[in-house]
Parts: sequence; structure tokens; C-alpha cells
Amino acid sequence: MSSMLPLFVAFPLGSAFLIALCKNKKFADFWANLCTLVLFIMSLQTIGILKTHGTMVYKMGNWAPPIGISLVLDGLTVLLLVTVNLIAFASCLFSVGYMEKYTAKSKYYALFLLMLTGMNGLVLTGDMFNLFVFLELAGVASYALVAFGTEAEELEASFKYMVLSSIGAAFVLLGIGMLYSYTSTLNMADIARILSYRGLSVTTLFIGVLFMVGFGIKAAIVPFHPWLPDAHPSAPAPISAMLSGVLIKALGIYAILRVFFCVLGFGLNPAFLEILRILGVLSMMIGVVLAIGQWDIKRLLAYHSISQVGYVILGIGLGTPLGILGGLFHLFNHSVFKSLLFLNSGGLDYAVGTRNLKQMGGLKEKMPVTEKTCLTASLSISGIPPFNGFWSKLIIILACIQARHPGYAFWAVIGSILTLSSFMKVQRYAFYGAPKKVMKKIKELPPCMQLAMIFLAIICLFGGALLLPMFKNNFLQPAVQVLLNGDKYAEIVMACLK
Repeated sequence: MSSMLPLFVAFPLGSAFLIALCKNKKFADFWANLCTLVLFIMSLQTIGILKTHGTMVYKMGNWAPPIGISLVLDGLTVLLLVTVNLIAFASCLFSVGYMEKYTAKSKYYALFLLMLTGMNGLVLTGDMFNLFVFLELAGVASYALVAFGTEAEELEASFKYMVLSSIGAAFVLLGIGMLYSYTSTLNMADIARILSYRGLSVTTLFIGVLFMVGFGIKAAIVPFHPWLPDAHPSAPAPISAMLSGVLIKALGIYAILRVFFCVLGFGLNPAFLEILRILGVLSMMIGVVLAIGQWDIKRLLAYHSISQVGYVILGIGLGTPLGILGGLFHLFNHSVFKSLLFLNSGGLDYAVGTRNLKQMGGLKEKMPVTEKTCLTASLSISGIPPFNGFWSKLIIILACIQARHPGYAFWAVIGSILTLSSFMKVQRYAFYGAPKKVMKKIKELPPCMQLAMIFLAIICLFGGALLLPMFKNNFLQPAVQVLLNGDKYAEIVMACLK
């Protein structure tokens, strides 16, 4: 079954080149959506494969690690694969109608699939240098996609994003170079094995700082977030959904979790966990406060991405089974409801021609599907029951109390209240009130765009069911165990190679 793993990289990579060579719009629409649908179905299959076979390692070219390059499938990998490919499918489906107003649709899909290739490869790889290669592949594709409209605002945002992201990549590459110099290997499991023998050192701490800054920029954690509020609003709506929904998760949060918990062995160190908690609360509060005053709906959503990432970091920073469960569950939930909100905002811009909430109003009757799906996502991100965001936020708050950190629980509640007030403004100004005269000719979005939004809204509504034992034990809990048993990563992977 491990031979399935390289297909997550090979299939989208080959599809990207195929679509780039064939410039037919209809073929590009069909093949890109088929590719993302197949990848999503394959990612769901990995849940059953993990349950049946446990952790699996694929040896590239049949060269065994640490000499050869490996792909590793464990609980954390499965969680990210499902999340990334779910959002990719929904965003690609939305693109069928939305990207009609742009030229060079085949080039858009080619870049989209290259970005997806990078994220899938980064999540699967068991090699530190290949982690950097896939990180850069996804990053370079995303720079081009942010600037895809080629307007002045988009080009400026893309340049700013590229510069800051490249600085983050430089920190990561320097950290990998020092790690290779210190351990003489690039295989993650082999590095973890060597560092466990040598113990904590000044060199390892310095490497950890480099990785925290580098991956922190990719994850847009405060204070490494300045690129995000410009990049997300400027990109086409499906790309905004990918950037906020999964790119900052795969390139930033996942990389932090994999490297610090499984490779460097810092995972459950009290000082490291305290740093995560502080960064989580700062991101949570600064993001939501900056969002409240925004009238550009996509910029408002961009700041909320920073805030919601803070909840994920806070939950994992508690270091308890309940806290890590809440953090990882919120990672999945945020990917769904924030992607839906960016698709909603793109739909409003597509129909109305503006992102300014003050220039909207009275769209409830004209765009009922968009209004209902946006309301669903707004209630979910605000933590209102029974939507999926409520359950993950509740778990994080309870975990804070259980871990005797009531102050963090207080800030988590305040953050949710401010989030609710922010999205009440969105609903009030976009969909309610007196309709503007220019709104009379507005109509609902094309069918593919509606279908993508309804698909994600259904997951928001029923996502809490993932906490039922049959889903939790096969999807969420294996990812939690990977982080709790991060010090056994090398042992588990090496056992798979025998």
C-alpha cells in the first residue's frame, strides 16, 4: 500500500505540466477538478490504510534511508493530507466559474496544481532537504498566483509576500544546513535518533530558533505576520481560500509540529510549550482586534486567519492530550470555514464588483445560497453551536482550564466574542439592510461556485461529528498520538524499514 504515497506528488505534478501544454479551457477545468477529486478520495483512503497497516514508509528508488529519500505516512500526515486535498477540491471547483473573468486559465490551474504538489510533498516527506524543496515549490507557485490578476495592488502584495517568505525560507535552509553539519544526515528519523543520543545543546537550540522564525513566517504567527493581510485579499478568491485554509497550515504549522515534536525533540519541553502559548494568544488577540475595523471583506478575513491560527497554536502549546486534540481539530475546522468565507467573499466580489462592505447591502434575497453559506461559516468561526468551530474552541478552552491556565481560557473566550461581533458586521452590511440601487441586477453565482460553497457549508454544519469515537479514533486521535509520542518517531519509522 505504500506505493500509493508518491502518487500524491506525481499525479498533480504531471497534471500541472499536462494542463500547461494543453491550452483548452474546458479541458483545463475538467482535468484539474478530476485531479483534485481523485487526490481527495485517495487522502480519505489513507485513513483506512493507516488503521489497517499503521505507519508506513515508502523508499524512493528502493534506496533505504538514511541514504535514500523516504515518504512517511502517519496520523499527522493523514490529517494534513485530507485537509489539504479537501480544500483543494472545493477551491478548484469554485474556480470553474470564478476564473472565467481572468485570461490564461490553463496557466492558473498549472500553478494551482504545482502549489498542491508542494503541500502534499511537504506533508509526506521524511527528509529535511526535500521538506525545503517542497516548501519552496508551493511558495513560488503561490507568489505567482497572488499576482495572477497583474493589477498594481496584486503585484505589490505578491512582491511583499515573496520577500518576506523568502526570508523565512532562508532561515529554514540555514537551519537545515546547520542540522546536517551537526548530524551528518538529512533523514528526519535518523536526525531524531542522533539528537536523542546527544541531548539538548546550544547548537540544537540555535537551530530551533532558526526554524521557529522561518516556519513562523510561513504560518503568519504574530509577530511574523505582516505579509498575510496584503497577500490574501489580493489573490483570486480560490487562492485566498488555499492560502488561508491550507498553505499556512502545511508550510507553517505542520512544519513546526513535525520538526519540533518529532525531529528536534522539543515538543513537550515546558519552555517551548510556553513560547507556543504566548505566541498563540498574541496571534489570537492581535489578529481579531485588527480585523474589527476592516471594511474590505477579504482583508477582514485575512486578519481573522492570524487570529484563528492563534487558537491552533494555543491548543497545541498546552501539551496535554485534550489541548493537542483541540488544536488539531481546530486546524481542520479553520481550514473548512475560512476557505468557505473566502469563497463567499470572492462570490460577492464576482457578483457586486466590490470588496467594500459599505457598498453592499440587501443581498439576502438576490444571493440566497451565498447568504446562507456565509452565515454558516460566520457562526462556525465565531464558535456558535452546533457548528464545527464551536466544538474545537470548546475543547481548547476546557483544555486550558484542565491544564490550570484559566487566563488563556479567558482570552480564548474574549477572542470568540470579538470574532462574533466582527462577523455580525459582515452579515449586516453585506446581506441585510436596504439594497443599493446598483444591486437590482445582481443574481446568484454560477452552479459550480454554489456547489463548492454548499459542500464546505455541510462540513461546517456536521463537522462536530468527527468527535464521535468512530471518527475521532481513526482520524484525529492518531495525529494527537504522533505529537504526544514525538520522541518515538525515529523508533517507529526505523521499525517500518526492517
